Amino acid sequence: MDQEDLRRLEDAVGALERPTWAMRIVNLVGMPIEAATRLLPARAGAIVSRATNTAVRKALVAAVSTMGRRHRGAPSRWLHRVAVVGSGGVGGFFGLPGLAVELPISTVIMLRAIADIARSEGEDVGSVEGQLACVQVFALGGPGPADDASETAYYAVRVALAKALTEAAEHIAARGISEEGAPVVLRLIARIAARFNVVVSEKVAAQAVPVVGAATGAAINLLFVNTFQRTAWGHFVVRRLERTHGPEVIRSAYEAIARRRGYLRG
Repeated sequence: MDQEDLRRLEDAVGALERPTWAMRIVNLVGMPIEAATRLLPARAGAIVSRATNTAVRKALVAAVSTMGRRHRGAPSRWLHRVAVVGSGGVGGFFGLPGLAVELPISTVIMLRAIADIARSEGEDVGSVEGQLACVQVFALGGPGPADDASETAYYAVRVALAKALTEAAEHIAARGISEEGAPVVLRLIARIAARFNVVVSEKVAAQAVPVVGAATGAAINLLFVNTFQRTAWGHFVVRRLERTHGPEVIRSAYEAIARRRGYLRG
């Protein structure tokens, strides 16, 4: 790799491995997420789970049905941020029950932002692989699936989703998304939703803190979309470099950077 590609990879490692979401929420709200979670009603878990599953399903359908190849230039990050903050504010007005309506809308808006970032890094979002790579970002916004010292959080998630992504891509390429109830597609939705649920639960918990006013609630929504835009940027930088230099070369360099920065042990 030349120095420019190496610098971009180093920035991507920081975007994908640094635990920014939870810590920024703690700094904003002033209490740990675990403590904020206790303020939620008993039914919150079920509501969040249903909302995240619906949101990921709608994002997948939107990705496969409406995302095209046309390049629109530099990604319009603030336009999408304003839209998500606005929809989050409307949903927040109705409290926890409003999440079922607001989250799918916000997620599809964020998908558009993710697709813009993907295009800017040369991803073919008109292909099923590129479309699923956009939806995959919603599984990358939280901690790794396990505290495995031998893998970075980013690659641990990619490995965990690899089989489900491949099976869903083959099914969609052959039959389209009209059969979104197919087991392989449902399996992918469930895997991504389970990880997206972690970040959404933290967001809902932070908004449940009594001292959080409208302005702070809007700031939480801004952090929410900003987290996924930052994650998307890192993800598609890595994918672009993999296309140029090969997956194994980039993974090896990524892990070396992560180890040097303390994100990977061993």
